Amino acid sequence: MQENFACFLESNARRFQEKTAILCADRTLSWNELDRLSSCFARSLSEQGIKPGDRVAVRLPNCCTFAVALFGIFKLGATAAPLNLALRKDELSGILRDLKPKRVIEEVTEEGDDWITPRLTEAPALIIYTSGSTGRPKGAVFSHEALAYANRLWGGAVMGLRPEDRVLGVLPCAHNFGMYSGLLAPLLFGATVVLVERFVPEAVLEAIKRHRVTVFPAVPTMFRRLLNSPEFASADLSTLRLTVTGAAPCPWELSKEWQARTGKRIVRGYGATEIPRPLSCCHDDSLDFPDAVGRPLPGVEIRIVDEAEQSLPQDEVGELWIKCPGAMEGYLDAPEETREVLVDGGWFKTGDLASLSRDGLIRIVGRKRERILRGGFSVFPQEVEAVLLSHPAVAEAAVVGVPSPDLLEEVAAFVALKPLAEATAEELIAYCKERLAHFKFPRQVKIVDEIPKGPTGKILKAELITEHFKTPSTVARQGQIRR
Repeated sequence: MQENFACFLESNARRFQEKTAILCADRTLSWNELDRLSSCFARSLSEQGIKPGDRVAVRLPNCCTFAVALFGIFKLGATAAPLNLALRKDELSGILRDLKPKRVIEEVTEEGDDWITPRLTEAPALIIYTSGSTGRPKGAVFSHEALAYANRLWGGAVMGLRPEDRVLGVLPCAHNFGMYSGLLAPLLFGATVVLVERFVPEAVLEAIKRHRVTVFPAVPTMFRRLLNSPEFASADLSTLRLTVTGAAPCPWELSKEWQARTGKRIVRGYGATEIPRPLSCCHDDSLDFPDAVGRPLPGVEIRIVDEAEQSLPQDEVGELWIKCPGAMEGYLDAPEETREVLVDGGWFKTGDLASLSRDGLIRIVGRKRERILRGGFSVFPQEVEAVLLSHPAVAEAAVVGVPSPDLLEEVAAFVALKPLAEATAEELIAYCKERLAHFKFPRQVKIVDEIPKGPTGKILKAELITEHFKTPSTVARQGQIRR
């Protein structure tokens, strides 16, 4: 049994009462209102036959209603599974087949009787979906204890939140970086959340000014787009005390430019869907390091191991393993895939190459896996390749990440056509666009006569990149953070 995360909300509601908890474009919720409405929703779910332990999918934008739904599910003792609204029909269908939810929530009932939240619960709190290395959707399952631990770290060590803070929530709440940094951690610490449904640079700058935002979590692409906005030079960012990045590598040059133009540092770190933000710089760090993601946060253990899974000494490069109370319990109904990444009593194998310095700093030097990080979202080549190979004209496909000045990495594809078949790059891009989320489909497709392979038949993606783009996509990145 574990303490229900909703109990922290109820405690804050008793403490803060009519103080604003959440505000969005056309609505403001006090702590009392958030607590009451989420109780009404819990009662409504119960009357619809939802029981503790049932899985409930949530398909809602960044709005007050999302928070009401999420906390209502927690209060009931059911398990919430927020789903990205950008998912295409086939992708959503695959996740729902895997999740098997009792309900899919796309609107919230705000009328109903009061609800008494069970303080202790056995059911998981959250299921967050991430693509696996094979492209099959996988649900990372989190307990209420893991949720509380991770958000205490986010709100405390990383962001140093106070009740007087106002945190901008423009990152998708269905993404764990957006949910933790822009919603749950601020509420846990009694801060006010300012939700913005969609990132538009000018609208974000206006929201920061109008609502006197003090803390701004964002992916690196957002910082770049803000810096490039014509409105940035005249923007009023005087209330900001801290900006925080996540979900993708943040180039040192971007961090320094942001600090030079705003006077505010970007707090960088490292994490994954399965193990949110275990390594980080912190809000009160006096120094910043261009080639490091920070140190392990309180309660986090790390190992750097070689191919034989033996620990390496300081400053040597190996695979990064992390053990953390905020990690997932495992992948939903996928014991074999869970055993591939969770070993030896809870060590998570990140698949990333890193080193540990003598002063305790972690430096990420590369990735063992092929994940492409496009604007803060993870894209796995196999999933995109499978869509390309389903086109009747395509014989072979290879998908890679190539450097992008705005998104850090862009999805590119090489395609060999079947004999006598015809298809243009534009047709193949459109074909993928119809079948994949907006952040997954390739923006570049090159049709080639032959895709190079090694002696065992393995596609040599490095040769394709070198020949056609003149620079590798998997260059070691400094000071990076992953989803």
